[in-house]
Amino acid sequence: MRILLIGPPGAGKGTQAVRLAAHLSIQHVSTGDLFREHIEQGTELGRNARSHLSAGLLVPDEVTIGVVEGRLARPDTGRGFLLDGFPRNRVQAEALDGILVGSKSRLDAVLGLEIPEAQVVSRIAGRRVCRRDREHIFHVDHRPPEAAGTCDVCGGELYQRDDDREATVRRRLEVYHSETAPVIDHYRVQGLVATISALGQVQEVLDRALAALGQGRMNASSTSGRRPL
Repeated sequence: MRILLIGPPGAGKGTQAVRLAAHLSIQHVSTGDLFREHIEQGTELGRNARSHLSAGLLVPDEVTIGVVEGRLARPDTGRGFLLDGFPRNRVQAEALDGILVGSKSRLDAVLGLEIPEAQVVSRIAGRRVCRRDREHIFHVDHRPPEAAGTCDVCGGELYQRDDDREATVRRRLEVYHSETAPVIDHYRVQGLVATISALGQVQEVLDRALAALGQGRMNASSTSGRRPL
């Protein structure tokens, strides 16, 4: 099974991508992970990606496409894959179509995660991260620390990352709506899109995704109009 997972920042794509790929026994292909891999290996693509990321710029389409194309060519994607973070715009979507045609394969489904914008802002802007260990993450509403501003695990200072500030989150949403959301329309005309709610517990969202993929009873939150898998 070959799946594309798409949704706005704060929708929980990363969490769902890992769980869904593991459940389906397919490869989780994350552009973020691929960039880090190429940067660590010092490849030409990695050096190009790093120069843009270090400057706070988006990685050019041709670099991103090259990184993903190389990953999809590996034998371990033969049983299937889940794309997370790609394609981010129509240019990348059309390039992916060409890559798949060249490998005589196709996407089986595009899962679109939907979440109200207010929830996105609340989820991200309320996040606080430990300065000592970035794996220690809290939320001012949903997982507040016992002592305000202090990590429960190690006692480190909790802070709000610059890209988690409300103004930045809203700019990220604007970019998503202008650049990435049209990708859903690109695949909707191909009959590939199933839209599910990203609200609720992690397992609830995963169950909706599996139902939309025909891995269980269809959930009422999935939209109609998707082609059978």
